[in-house]
Amino acid sequence: MTSILSSSPSTFLPSFTSTTYVYPHSKHLHYTTRAHAHAPLRLRATLSMDKEIPQSERPLTFLKQSESDSSSTIRSRFEKMIRETQDSVCNAIESSDGGAKFKEDVWSRPGGGGGISRVLQDGAVWEKAGVNVSVVYGLMPPDAYRAANPSSHSSSPPSPVPFFAAGISSVLHPNNPFAPTMHFNYRYFETDAPKDAPGAPRQWWFGGGTDLTPAYIFEEDVKHFHQTQKSACDKFDPSFYPRFKKWCDDYFYIKHRDERRGLGGIFFDDLNDYDQELLLAFSTECANSVVPAYIPIIEKRKDLPFTDQHKAWQQLRRGRYVEFNLVYDRGTTFGLKTGGRIESILVSLPLTARWEYDHKPEEGSEEWKLLDACINPKEWV
Repeated sequence: MTSILSSSPSTFLPSFTSTTYVYPHSKHLHYTTRAHAHAPLRLRATLSMDKEIPQSERPLTFLKQSESDSSSTIRSRFEKMIRETQDSVCNAIESSDGGAKFKEDVWSRPGGGGGISRVLQDGAVWEKAGVNVSVVYGLMPPDAYRAANPSSHSSSPPSPVPFFAAGISSVLHPNNPFAPTMHFNYRYFETDAPKDAPGAPRQWWFGGGTDLTPAYIFEEDVKHFHQTQKSACDKFDPSFYPRFKKWCDDYFYIKHRDERRGLGGIFFDDLNDYDQELLLAFSTECANSVVPAYIPIIEKRKDLPFTDQHKAWQQLRRGRYVEFNLVYDRGTTFGLKTGGRIESILVSLPLTARWEYDHKPEEGSEEWKLLDACINPKEWV
């Protein structure tokens, strides 16, 4: 799913994980995908040192004591928002299922911060549902900074870079093939100037998104989902929805299949060209839109009768989900390379998936219509 430090929705602190990794965006610290590819061993050595420590109960806050005393900071308000969102989404998921409950793991990070991972699986409605939050901070190791900064030609590494990252990430996989999978992720990231670069500006940005991945198209469902995203965006800027909708279509592209993972939604990253208060309010509005965008669809589709053929097609589309997350999702791949908590990194994957050799749906069939919409993104509202 996602981890907070990455630009991927699947890793909010890097994709969907409860673990947090230092995966800053290129425009701020000159981190690049190429740098990760060329220095995986160094990154593993420097970034996998802080292992999570299980905790017996949830703390009131994961912030430092000096920060937790103030409820007015962006950090404290963002943490409050993501933890409230985690509670509301989990309550809605349990209510929809009617019996299954989330398993909760609380963890702390020696370098600073911690998180809460919640997973429900093998329920009446949900095959697997994960909702994770992370709030982490500390120092980015010098070797990691140098390895991820190919533009730096200094013979000596810079001082450690202070960072803060917080986020929520979730992937929800229903049992019924007529009920769609949904993913959402919202995150906030800061870096401070290293000690040997006095006067360097503090960097901050927001990222996130919500997207829908059905196996079968019910146009009224997809339109409802996209209209809910558009309504949230339009409260802040009418350019947000078309801009972030295209960004979502482009991000969730499976290059080796020449198709999208699903039917999109919104996605944004590196967002810092607006006022912080506006972007915090926007992220909050988007997070608050998750339940009304999705749960009404689940309620309509969760009990529809289906055949083995419908289930087999769902499993094939779940295979595409797995392919994207393991091959292209920046958060997932980075977490795997840096020794993160594997259960958190892979919590986005479904319990079951399917691959068939050279499978092609019959033209004009309902399965073909879904594939066509994944190959040729549509405007739903």
